[in-house]
Amino acid sequence: MVDVFAVAEVLVQHVKKNYAKDIAIIAYYGSYAQGTATKRSDLDFFFIPAAPEGYQASIQFVLNEISYDFWPISWERAEGMATLEESKTTIIVDSQLLYTRSEEDYNRFMGLRDKTIALQQPQQALTFIEKAESMLRDNYVYLYQMSRADANADLTLFRMEAEELLTNTIQSLALLNQTYFTKGWGKNREQIMSLPIKPVRLEQLHDIIIQSKLPSEIVAACEQLTEGTIKLVLQKKDEHVSRSSYPDRMKGFYEEIKGGLDKIMTACEREDYDTAYYSVLNVQNEIAQFLFYAAKGQWPSGLEAKTASQYVYSRLGLPNLAILLDPHDFAPLQAAVEQLNELLENHLRAQGVNILKFDTLDQFESYLNKAFENMNK
Repeated sequence: MVDVFAVAEVLVQHVKKNYAKDIAIIAYYGSYAQGTATKRSDLDFFFIPAAPEGYQASIQFVLNEISYDFWPISWERAEGMATLEESKTTIIVDSQLLYTRSEEDYNRFMGLRDKTIALQQPQQALTFIEKAESMLRDNYVYLYQMSRADANADLTLFRMEAEELLTNTIQSLALLNQTYFTKGWGKNREQIMSLPIKPVRLEQLHDIIIQSKLPSEIVAACEQLTEGTIKLVLQKKDEHVSRSSYPDRMKGFYEEIKGGLDKIMTACEREDYDTAYYSVLNVQNEIAQFLFYAAKGQWPSGLEAKTASQYVYSRLGLPNLAILLDPHDFAPLQAAVEQLNELLENHLRAQGVNILKFDTLDQFESYLNKAFENMNK
């Protein structure tokens, strides 16, 4: 049996001889780096090109019935892994170096590991909650694909969609815990189940998804796992709600949204229902989201219905434009837009928001001159 590290040494020497200026880093990861290799384990290694020519060193081969993949990772992708933008953080953080072109390359690579450590600090929690939130949106696609399939369809379809949902959910849980998995899928159960922040029945739902032969059971488990994880994300996000602050968060908002309100008014006057429809729903949603942000310091979650932001909107007594859309009667909508314009402006001013609104060109010019003078004092 050929020693895998002897194979690695052949490649290192090949790089030194033929790609000395083109490859910055060679490293290995996985079972050999963690001391868990078996007789059938391949040597997982990669390299970081320093120049386009370096990519030519990439090679996949089988030697003595063991497969090898000498594959390139750009510096940009390596940074994405280190900053938990990708699920393969362990490739950077837990790998063992076989070759570095220079001290500068070595320091740059070790700097990536420092970034991972920095991101795991408590003050970065909200960043990772939002990353987890973003990932979970994909679950709706997987659930949709399963919901539209015939219950008697090939089990393969359900298992494939469920596997994507499962790995996506587990990765979002890793982000929620500000950590990453050091082992590959199928080998990381212990780490998954040891996560401090996890939904109830995680292990049971996990096993139903990977073991069940009944599509209905698989779908139900996927729905429950998604629901439980979303609940966790929203709970953790609520822990980071900040104090209400209108003046900074809503600066320039009214001035911009008024253009949308005017567009609705024009559509009403012209009885242009298509324009009114899209403008109304976009404007009302945008106002609600910004009001939510002003009050809580964070944007409403895309994982739940728009009820949270619309609640803030309606609590302020702002008129609900969406229910007034009617292709045969534009008058109620037009009146409501006029009311909304006045109420919104008054509310923002009452909250300390400085709205730049001028009646004459002279007023505007005077404002510009004073603002410039103040900046240069």
